[in-house]
Amino acid sequence: MTSQLAWTIEQLYQQGGRIFWIHNTGPLGCLPLCVGHKQPEPSDLDQNGCLKPYNEVAQEFNRQLKERVLNLRAQLSDAVLTYVDLYTAKYTLISEAEKYGFSDPLAQCCGSYGDSPFHCGRNTTVNGTEVIGGSCSNPSQYISWDSVHYSDAANQWVAQRIMDGSFSDPPVSITEACRKPPHF
Repeated sequence: MTSQLAWTIEQLYQQGGRIFWIHNTGPLGCLPLCVGHKQPEPSDLDQNGCLKPYNEVAQEFNRQLKERVLNLRAQLSDAVLTYVDLYTAKYTLISEAEKYGFSDPLAQCCGSYGDSPFHCGRNTTVNGTEVIGGSCSNPSQYISWDSVHYSDAANQWVAQRIMDGSFSDPPVSITEACRKPPHF
């Protein structure tokens, strides 16, 4: 995947592209879909209740992606490549959910009934009763909208930190990252 991404950036560079923002992947082991899919062994969970094996795969991909970005920086001297660490931004939000006004960081707003998560908008049977996976009454308190996507409130939190450069390498805001360097 990282080879394909590098090839694509090289092709865009050949066509005149010079400014690139490259996002890594988030903590997949913290998605309600992964956490709620089966009952994990306690040893498979980290301190936040996320699945360690899934997050380890995401971290390895991110390590390889960052290495690829560093190589591209050396190879494409006229390009500006900003590596955005979505993993750390999202994991920070999950780790400190209460501090930022969110409730249970691994729960989902849409598609749950009590402690039973299921697909948003679909019918399922819980304790012999058919229920619809509707929305919660307070979506802004949830990090996860459904079992995969972040809520608007969580996306805003992550976007603010990404746009100000808090989780970027180099640590520059999007405004600064998108300005053409003087030598262009």
